[in-house]
Amino acid sequence: MGEITQFIPGGAVHLHRHDLPDGLSLGPVVAVDTETMGLDPRRDRLCLVQLSAGDGSAHLVQIVPPALGGRGADCPNLKALLADPATLKLFHFARFDVAMLYLALGVAAAPLRCTKIAAKLTRTFTDRHGLRDLCRELLGVEISKQQQTSDWGAPDLSAEQLAYAASDVLHLHALWARLEALLEREGRLDLAMACFAFLPTRARLDLMGWETPDIFAH
Repeated sequence: MGEITQFIPGGAVHLHRHDLPDGLSLGPVVAVDTETMGLDPRRDRLCLVQLSAGDGSAHLVQIVPPALGGRGADCPNLKALLADPATLKLFHFARFDVAMLYLALGVAAAPLRCTKIAAKLTRTFTDRHGLRDLCRELLGVEISKQQQTSDWGAPDLSAEQLAYAASDVLHLHALWARLEALLEREGRLDLAMACFAFLPTRARLDLMGWETPDIFAH
């Protein structure tokens, strides 16, 4: 399977096997998400990395292990983008994605912003901080979570999987803009920035086994 392009309303989903193509520019702010075989970075492999420039299109990089005929973590263009200090990365629940990317690719994705943390710092009137809830309530956009638990390690991903994976990054630019305004309104932007700066360290602590017990707990 080579590159696959799937058109969606207002844009397209581009699936790349192994790495981003040479010369691709996604601009100074890139939305990033991952799909994995499970929720334990130390056990479950990274299968897909989704990226968007906020232009309605998404670029998906399928990470195929050598045992399945792939190149594994040999994706220099993707690594360079994630590590580029001049490229701001937008995540939702960055703590997990950053840990997975660090373990699988050896890259500390920074600088970054996390819409989940921003939501928790500003939307204290609710406990609904999932991406689907935020897109619905702040952007008036409905996204489906139907493919959330599908097999992302399959060698051939379905059109439904590609559309789902893309939806996780297509709205992060607009979502961050709304949440950044709320952080400024509530006087918590500096606090949020300190949290974002700490996230790569928090992810490394998780990978080293200090997720539980949490060293910040009593």
